Amino acid sequence: MKQELSSDTVERHIEASPESLYDIVSDVTRTPELSPEIRSCTWVRGATGPAVGARFRAINTTGGHSVWPNWPVVVTADRGREFAFTRTEPFCGTLEWKYRFIPEGSGTRVVESYTVTEPITAVGWFIIDTLGGLHDRPGDLHAGMTTTLDRLAALAESPT
Repeated sequence: MKQELSSDTVERHIEASPESLYDIVSDVTRTPELSPEIRSCTWVRGATGPAVGARFRAINTTGGHSVWPNWPVVVTADRGREFAFTRTEPFCGTLEWKYRFIPEGSGTRVVESYTVTEPITAVGWFIIDTLGGLHDRPGDLHAGMTTTLDRLAALAESPT
């Protein structure tokens, strides 16, 4: 069955400054602390931190036997405002992931979203659905974004 994937957004208020939240999210080496689908992230090709054009290697997992690498590139690195990257995979199109940080009262509204900018092919959906066992990819991604922002809040709001 072919699934549809276009875009989605999750928002959450977190009692922390936009800059401190940006610093956590844009340090991609910390992504496994936040995302349930990321096993590891490392900067590559000389990159050492968030900057437009910086690349990193991500190892994704669905918690089962499916594990796959991808090599995102940072497209926005505006401290305290926005961090975004794109990832392109063979047959699985291109997705842009974005985190926006909006001052709100004594904290920040964090908006995480993705947009499909190059569609997933029929072969890609076969891999995702049949081989990967991901029968509700839009639902999986939405749940993952919710978990990510919950973990970000727990991390940022906990006393150090």
